[in-house]
Order: sequence, then C-alpha cells, then structure tokens
Amino acid sequence: MDWESILLSLRLAAMTLIVLLPMAIAAAYWLAVTPSRLKPWIEGLLALPLVLPPTVIGFYLLVAMGVQTWLGQFYEHVVGQTLAFSFTGLVVASVIFNIPFAVQPAQRAFEATPQDVREAAQCCGLTFWQAFRRIELPLAWPGILSAAAMTFAHTLGEFGVVLMVGGNIPGETRTVAIAIYDRAQAFDLEGAALMSLLLLVISLVTIAVSYGYVERRLRRRSP
Repeated sequence: MDWESILLSLRLAAMTLIVLLPMAIAAAYWLAVTPSRLKPWIEGLLALPLVLPPTVIGFYLLVAMGVQTWLGQFYEHVVGQTLAFSFTGLVVASVIFNIPFAVQPAQRAFEATPQDVREAAQCCGLTFWQAFRRIELPLAWPGILSAAAMTFAHTLGEFGVVLMVGGNIPGETRTVAIAIYDRAQAFDLEGAALMSLLLLVISLVTIAVSYGYVERRLRRRSP
C-alpha cells in the first residue's frame, strides 16, 4: 500500500476544496440570480471540463504553466521552481478541472430558493450579506455539501489532468490514481487492487454520507 500517494491525494483533495468552494459558491449564486444574456455562455465555459478529454485540459494547463508564459515565469521567479510538475500546479489544475462539480450543484440549490424569499428579506431591512448568510446559505446548504462531496471524491480519482500537469514525482505529484497505474503496469495486481479498493471505499463513503445528510435536511423542511 502506497500511503505516501494516498496521503498526497487526500491533501490535494482538501486543498482543492478549500480553494474552489468559496469561489464556486459566489459563481453559483451569481448564475442563479443574474438576468445577464451572457449566462448561457458562462455556464457553457464552466461546464467544459465535463465534456473535454482530461488530456486536452491537461495539455492547455501544462502550456499555460510553462516557463515560456508570464505565469510560469512569475511563479518561478517568486518561488524558485516551476509551476508545472509541482504540487501547487496540481492544485491549480485540480481547481480548474473540478469547477463544474462544485458550481452546478450549488447553483441548482440557489435557484431553488423562491424569489419572494429574497424580496421578503429586503423588506425586513436585511442587507445583502445578512440575507445571504442567514437565509441563502442555510437554504442552499444541501447543494453546497453535495458540491463539496463531489469535488473531493472526483479529485481523489483524477488521473489524466494530474499526469499531464504534475507528471509522476514521488512525494510531490504522484497521486493514488497514478500509483495504481504504476502498480498495474508493473503487474503488481494485488497492490493495485488494494489501493483501488481503498479509493473506492473513501469515495463511496464521502458521497453516501453527503447524500444521507442532504436527505435528512430535506425531510426536515417538508411539512
């Protein structure tokens, strides 16, 4: 069992969630309430990771993080190492690739909030932030939790983007998905099976617990 890769994957999933979730909540709320004509185009842009092959996204991210670009040069100048083939690069790539998994469930939750609830909050004299914190977030919490669970589980199992952007550096970019691939390539089927089973259990428990919590919350709301 390659615990180093497993712990690295858990760390990557946690960092992705910490970075992405606040931005996803803001984007989801804006998409839920905006009347902008650009909304379908923005939704389409955010949903691209669902339809594009991971290798395509990984390729573009690898190019964007390279030392030939201003982003790669700036990061190397400040940190002293390249953005590509680093854990930070993995986090950036993971955040971008998981955008639809975080935004879409939260957006549907915000869209389910009736408009008259928002109007009632305004009539009660609540500021935008007060209404958002006291009303919008509690009502949308089941969807936000689902978004968090999907993002966490999806990050654990991601392979293509991680391999393209991070490579296969032990302790730095070798995640559990890449470790499983390496074990299978080396015909260590028992090791690959054990890590695959662990990844399956972690993902299943994460999603099942979030679904169970959401179901209990919805039952409490129903009359």
